[in-house]
Amino acid sequence: MIRLIASDMDGTLLNERMTVPPENAAAIQAAAEKGIQFIVATGRSYTEAKPLMEQVGIKTPMITMNGAEVFDENGEIISTVTIRKQVARKIFHILREQGIYFEIMTMNGTCSDSKMKRIQNVASLLVDLKTTDSFKIAVSLASARLELMAINYVSSYDVILDDPNEFILKIIAFSPENQALLAPVAEKLNALGNLAITASSASNLEINHIDAQKGAALATYADKLGIPMSQVMAIGDNLNDRSMLEAASVSFAMGNATPEIKKVARYLTDTNINHGVGQAIERAIRENLS
Repeated sequence: MIRLIASDMDGTLLNERMTVPPENAAAIQAAAEKGIQFIVATGRSYTEAKPLMEQVGIKTPMITMNGAEVFDENGEIISTVTIRKQVARKIFHILREQGIYFEIMTMNGTCSDSKMKRIQNVASLLVDLKTTDSFKIAVSLASARLELMAINYVSSYDVILDDPNEFILKIIAFSPENQALLAPVAEKLNALGNLAITASSASNLEINHIDAQKGAALATYADKLGIPMSQVMAIGDNLNDRSMLEAASVSFAMGNATPEIKKVARYLTDTNINHGVGQAIERAIRENLS
């Protein structure tokens, strides 16, 4: 019997417009009426993820930044896992050496040192999600969306490294125009040790401490609720979802998931454009999966 459902956001819970479709929201609410709890598990920061759930009137606990932070439904922090700054300096050096743009996620939100590059990367994501086929239109859409997001722009990431009150939870690197760069960079980063190198799309790398993974965070949260993993279900589409799909007894890959994730998951649902999360939840309620 399923008592807890965890879902990724981008490419999973969110549609091509980066919003939660009403079908998904209705399924989450239907599950709640059956006593099934729901938790978001995303690579996004809390400040980026929360407004998207509020738009559809859903208040939920959240695993954010791939497990670097876990929040209860009231926004109170349950746990935090950071990247040591001396390790972060080495990561920055590797990324800069390859000319790769990256962003830093801290306890105070997401930080960028280039608004132009951030807009370009969000635009590339919108094109990948088939929101539009025009990069020019995507740039316009990205610019409008960024005004609604709590992004902190800094002149240099050294400001964060030098601030004793700042803590780095995740680093995300982008290379939409030259994805071939990412594989060798991932190898160099893995060589540093104690890092979890994943991805939420073909054009990025997500870098966390080895203990900051969705699977571990989900297991810890379920244990806190007294729910065994045999009664937990997870839904995802990309590499940063693998750990929670493996940890949960019941796992669904999205129809738009990567081939690797489809092999890992126990079941397959529809795409994020066709509200596959809602369909998976409805199936769990209907069939009482175990």
